[in-house]
Amino acid sequence: MSDIIDAPSPNFDERKLPVTMLVLHYTGMRDGVEAIQRLRSAESGVSSHYVVAEDGQILRLVPEDKRAWHAGKSWWRGVQDVNSASIGIEIVNPGHEFGYRPFPIPQIDALIPLVADIVRRHRIRPPYVVGHSDIAPVRKEDPGEYFPWGRLAKLGLAMARPTKNLMDPHWTDGGFLLALERFGYDVHDPKKAVIAFQRRYRPELLDGIIDGECRAILLGLLLDPRSASYT
Repeated sequence: MSDIIDAPSPNFDERKLPVTMLVLHYTGMRDGVEAIQRLRSAESGVSSHYVVAEDGQILRLVPEDKRAWHAGKSWWRGVQDVNSASIGIEIVNPGHEFGYRPFPIPQIDALIPLVADIVRRHRIRPPYVVGHSDIAPVRKEDPGEYFPWGRLAKLGLAMARPTKNLMDPHWTDGGFLLALERFGYDVHDPKKAVIAFQRRYRPELLDGIIDGECRAILLGLLLDPRSASYT
């Protein structure tokens, strides 16, 4: 794993829950310098535990035993205080607002050992390695459709997109949303929830429409033994 440089942020407080989740973000700012300045500014009110630059350099902003302020209003599998239950990693990328682009190979090559180390130490299971858009589908799109979830999934670090023996269960739209909520998503805004699911598991078509492919993918995820909840 790359050497980690300490660059402390004042934006943290005490955890109220044990760590069970890892949340991946993109910085969504014009460049890495601007993003890191914001994450370290007391006035911004935001932070993360780590930042991974495009060249693979890793900064540690907040100690893992503290609660960084990266998730905002969010929800996953019944957890509302996601900040307390998670480690947050910001990945430098301009995001959809400033010219979203694929993540450089050196950046992902540095990110994966960091994720693997965090997951191992905290015993975080694959369904709890999530993107910001998974936990806040109404507000967020990161790390976005270009993020290579497949690389993490091949190493057992995240849920894989099901590809074998797919079967459309022919749920009604309401049935699909109930299943999506069971898997982990906040479905209060149904279309946004569907788009978030697609962004993660069917990124080639983000239309918010519940179709046979979406139903089959979700069924495959629910049938994966690893998708079982902690509770």
